[in-house]
Amino acid sequence: MSYQDEIKAAAAVLDKADSSWAAIQAESVARMRLQNKFKTGLDIAKYTAGIMRRDMAEFDKDKTKYTQSLGCWHGFIGQQKLISIKKHFGTTERKYLYLSGWMVAALRSDFGPLPDQSMHEKTAVAGLVEELYTFLRQADARELGGLFRELDAAKAAGDAAKEKEIEAKIDNYETHVVPIIADIDAGFGNAEATYLMAKQMIEAGACCLQIENQVADEKQCGHQDGKVTVPHADFHAKLRALRYAFLELGVDDGVIVARTDSEGAGLTKEIAVVREKGDQGDIYNSFLDVEEVNVEDVKNGDVLLNRDGKLVRPKRLASGLYQFRQGTGQERCVFDCIEAINAGADLLWIETAIPTVHEIKAMMDGVRKVHPDAKLVYNNSPSFNWTLSFRQQVFDNWEKEGKDVSAYDRSKLMSADYDGSELCKEADKRIQSFQADASREANIFHHLITLPTYHTAALSTDNLAKEYFGDAAMLGYVEGVQRKEIRQGIACVKHQNMAGSDMGDDHKEYFAGEAALKAGGAKNTSNQFNDV
Repeated sequence: MSYQDEIKAAAAVLDKADSSWAAIQAESVARMRLQNKFKTGLDIAKYTAGIMRRDMAEFDKDKTKYTQSLGCWHGFIGQQKLISIKKHFGTTERKYLYLSGWMVAALRSDFGPLPDQSMHEKTAVAGLVEELYTFLRQADARELGGLFRELDAAKAAGDAAKEKEIEAKIDNYETHVVPIIADIDAGFGNAEATYLMAKQMIEAGACCLQIENQVADEKQCGHQDGKVTVPHADFHAKLRALRYAFLELGVDDGVIVARTDSEGAGLTKEIAVVREKGDQGDIYNSFLDVEEVNVEDVKNGDVLLNRDGKLVRPKRLASGLYQFRQGTGQERCVFDCIEAINAGADLLWIETAIPTVHEIKAMMDGVRKVHPDAKLVYNNSPSFNWTLSFRQQVFDNWEKEGKDVSAYDRSKLMSADYDGSELCKEADKRIQSFQADASREANIFHHLITLPTYHTAALSTDNLAKEYFGDAAMLGYVEGVQRKEIRQGIACVKHQNMAGSDMGDDHKEYFAGEAALKAGGAKNTSNQFNDV
């Protein structure tokens, strides 16, 4: 409804009330309703699922329309990202948020900092989804509140044209609420546990859940060693649990991202059940590293398989885990992805060791032979040394092409001595175009960075500490932080406003009228920033 329609709707309710409601103003009610468009997390999940489905369809038609997100570990961080996106680009279109399980473990657990091994509290993930959306809804309320104050000023000045202009902005307001791709790790237990946790996350607002094919109680970060995958039957039961959770809660177009860690995972805890030759379990087991044995060589406790009429023994480590054959990772990724789509996944995620377009493309080409519309979510991870990797890629490409690379030492390409060189400029160009290139070549629908603000917080804190506790003293803060906030138009320079003080004043006026005691008067020191 338009702003005027909202006022009329509120007035209709008030007209039916008795005289005790006489002090309630229809326009104030309309404003509060507009500032709280989403009443529940399920409202958000349904709305944002629609956005993702629309964006996926647009990407199918135009590979330049890929989507992006940055990881979050606090509601304020997510809010500031979307405020910045709207400020710089004028729209939130194709810009999402990513909820990283790594950052929940490292920064949100009551146990303190933890590695990415699903040891943190299950409820912390849903709690962060809810927190992110609380802050995004507050960003809407704050920005709309500013428009309402502008509207009041235009009315007081008798400027009808300005009134109309501001009402149009209110009627066409674009929310800060965007899809969140939320990490549910390996499901935190069996399929029932996955289902229960998924319901919590969806009820908090998550329209997209990302789950990986590792063993839940052996889960490792995708960029560490020791990853253990599960047979497809186990993983697919969890994919179905997610779908049931979405459907039960009425989010019929909820999005499931199936992640495979097989490229770097050389271990499995289980030998898959085989019901007939060539089925999922049989193919999964075919990747096992085995040795042929004779009956007399069999030891007590050995597990044996019949492979094409031969008796073989899977190689078992001291940990009790079985290992896959070396060099089968990419082939297993392709198999995992094909089967995940067969089991109901909407998007895929392949965790890789380094960011190389041709390797990602090679795997996706294999998947798309079976599922032509298969789309990928890709982790542009801070675990990659992007500078070194791309400098080495350029070095290797040039060397293969016969170009003279004698001026460079491949083992020292990270050296600042090479900054500004022809090779390093070319590497930076390839980093800059990586997302566009990978989306075009490998059908990557969504690019994310898992831990960006973990690193930016550390970097900015290091710079501030160095200056403030050093010779610069207070100038370290003023020059390094506040003056930059002012020059760059960072809304948080008015931190009282950002925390909701002006909205509180609006409500005080609604509730108490002229008797309201407001915080935003002449003695509020935030007024020093009004004209910057």
